[in-house]
Amino acid sequence: MAKRKASETFEDGRENKRLHSSNPDRLSRLSHELTLRVLSFLPVPDLIICQRVSRHFHVLAGDSQLWKALYYNRFVRPRASRIPGIHESGVPAESLYYSSKLSRWLDEDNLVRKGKETNWKRQYKTRHNWTKGTCGVSEVPVAPEPSVPPTLLHMHEGIIFMADQTHGLRAWSSQSGQDMLATIAFPDNAGPPSALTVDSASTRSSTVTLAVGFQDGSFTVYDLRDNRFTSRYSHEPSSNGMISAVALSFPYLATMTASQLLSFYKFMPAEDKPSGAIADPPRLLQSLHSQTVWPPLTLSIRPQPDTVLVSIAYSLPTYLSGWTVGIQEMRLTPDGKLVESRLASAIDQNYRPLTFNSTNPAPVPAPQSIPPFGHFNTSEANQIHSKPTSLSYSHPYLLVSHPDNTLTLYLVSSTTDTLKISPGNRLWGHTSSVSGAHVGGRGKAVSVSTRGDELRVWELEGGFASAAARRRLAAGELSVQLRPEKPSHPSTDDLTPAIKVRGDGLGLALKHKGGIDETSMTRGFVGFDDDKVVVLKERHLGAQALVIYDFT
Repeated sequence: MAKRKASETFEDGRENKRLHSSNPDRLSRLSHELTLRVLSFLPVPDLIICQRVSRHFHVLAGDSQLWKALYYNRFVRPRASRIPGIHESGVPAESLYYSSKLSRWLDEDNLVRKGKETNWKRQYKTRHNWTKGTCGVSEVPVAPEPSVPPTLLHMHEGIIFMADQTHGLRAWSSQSGQDMLATIAFPDNAGPPSALTVDSASTRSSTVTLAVGFQDGSFTVYDLRDNRFTSRYSHEPSSNGMISAVALSFPYLATMTASQLLSFYKFMPAEDKPSGAIADPPRLLQSLHSQTVWPPLTLSIRPQPDTVLVSIAYSLPTYLSGWTVGIQEMRLTPDGKLVESRLASAIDQNYRPLTFNSTNPAPVPAPQSIPPFGHFNTSEANQIHSKPTSLSYSHPYLLVSHPDNTLTLYLVSSTTDTLKISPGNRLWGHTSSVSGAHVGGRGKAVSVSTRGDELRVWELEGGFASAAARRRLAAGELSVQLRPEKPSHPSTDDLTPAIKVRGDGLGLALKHKGGIDETSMTRGFVGFDDDKVVVLKERHLGAQALVIYDFT
């Protein structure tokens, strides 16, 4: 008997059962570095197929560096190319291509967390779902009946903050399970809450600081740490009226009352006090009274190296042109000294506001430039707006929603010399009245209809200065309607309990498991982060629920 070759036997004498294929797998013999290089040339659909071949290719085709490059080329580089003037600024063309250096990633450094490894495939999938409007949906009941006044909602870093008179201040997790993290009752002598904000500077801190304003003119500052609320400071009620807006960038806090009084505070450092101790009363640095601020309005604080910018974006009624928007920007020193105060509005030059300084009135247009009542040319008709239903400002984007199923986007330009607002651009897409909209710093926005059954995601970065952006606006490519995964239809097993509870009516009282009531409505409270959109809905029977749209 011929001696078997060593390659055909194992050391223990068993035969080698390896099949001799006519097409040997040469890719498996390559090193991991060479295989990753080959996979880097594949499109996303082929890369996903490769992950199904074997465990070996599942690991390699899911390598984070592969998906990091894909993420950059699809989502980051197109953003850079849309920035107005970037091609005229002398930036080399090759610098817009993929580089692992974080400095070339615009403001995408929020994806890199200290001490955590970014899952770039997950990030790619999330952004892809945003562009397509594909998401999962879940519902969390929060109250059996609506609150009067309405519940306030704010979303920050995956935490949903809610404030109402009945349940006080609550924090919910938008992550796994949608668990309630913490709750605290408001002081007994406090009125109903009227304003809610979260410290914009507490993005990567273990402690989240927030402020709540009340109808009696008081406000309270809270800290959320280790899933527990603590009250840092409570301000006494004021005779100046309800707190209609509040902004917080610790140690600075600004409030606006219903009587149009702006107050700017600063908390003093307390190094010798233990964590969670009651803070000393803040110093009132400035108190200014306005004559032109109309709701809806929003406050913001932007600390700078040498000064602090406090901005008020507000609605403004005008002659003939209906409602427009204005902004007041105050530049103060860290000690509260007012350096300058500037005003700007989006009013057309042919119109003037209803409220103006009588000692320095706005110029009145010539009589021949004012058409007879009821006759307006096309440019004037485009300027006529109804009173906004909501207003959101995240510099430089100012987004306004209207009851006629449209939105208007303004761009705010603030330099050391000038402050101005660009002409508004109408945004179409909703099929019913828009009750609320929220815009982020990178131009991403979410809007919701009054019935709550239509949500749209907008990509507004860069505005409409470029011809490409105007073409996208004309083609309706700036937004996409959210299309949540629909729950499965009820089976026949649900018919028996449905018949039992139908009463004397003719219809069946089917309970859709996981479904969203289409007859619900929203009061305009909508928030979002990189992964989720949250809307507070109110059913026709009065029960309130948080509806969470998950793009992961």
